[in-house]
Amino acid sequence: MRIGEVASAAGVSTRALRYYEHLWHMSTVPGQDAAMRDVQSDPELQDLVRRFVTPDRRYLRLGGSVFRLSPVERSAFVRDLAQAAYEITPAELGVLFEGGWRERKTAAWLVAVAHRSEFRELIGRLLLASEGPYAGAAYCVALAKFGTAADAELLSAYLDHYLSRPDLDYDQAVVLGTLLYLDEILGSEYTTRFLAPAGPWDRWLEVRAVAALDPHDCRQAVQQLCAFVDETAEVFASLACGS
Repeated sequence: MRIGEVASAAGVSTRALRYYEHLWHMSTVPGQDAAMRDVQSDPELQDLVRRFVTPDRRYLRLGGSVFRLSPVERSAFVRDLAQAAYEITPAELGVLFEGGWRERKTAAWLVAVAHRSEFRELIGRLLLASEGPYAGAAYCVALAKFGTAADAELLSAYLDHYLSRPDLDYDQAVVLGTLLYLDEILGSEYTTRFLAPAGPWDRWLEVRAVAALDPHDCRQAVQQLCAFVDETAEVFASLACGS
């Protein structure tokens, strides 16, 4: 199926779907954290990966790939993701957040579905640290779903740091897009100082040799992914009510 056909079937614009692809498959690899737990030598982490990360290639599908699923596949994926978010404990989530990008990405999505806002500060620290690839956008989805001024402050702290580093092409655009999304939700103006003419975003773009993503397209991507979280959270809520 062509990308345009996938987008039409999912109710997502072709342009937005291309942005999802870019956001969730970036090749930038910041420095790895020496304290990160190694799944190859950690039986506890191996068990959690087997139960929550790798079933049905979950860690690969979380993100823009959900819009490629057929209605039947999507329904099953939503159900299984909600079940995982219901079954995993806070302690087990904490272990996943100590793993590599696959574990951290999956943990952030499970936190978003279950709205476990007690992980806000940890997610904010991991986002700012940028210790590995691919997980940053998942952190953004979780903070977007928490949806408070505290989350906007964490995103702003990231931008204050990384918009001063045009040599680093990390998650600047998707973080700014997430902040645009929160501004819309909260009726706030956190992005104003970053997007002001000749402001931090313009200065970051000016010295870069390659084009960057458009934050407004990233905002649309985050909005669509938050809607997917809401869909899954409804199933999660039904599980919690039935317990």
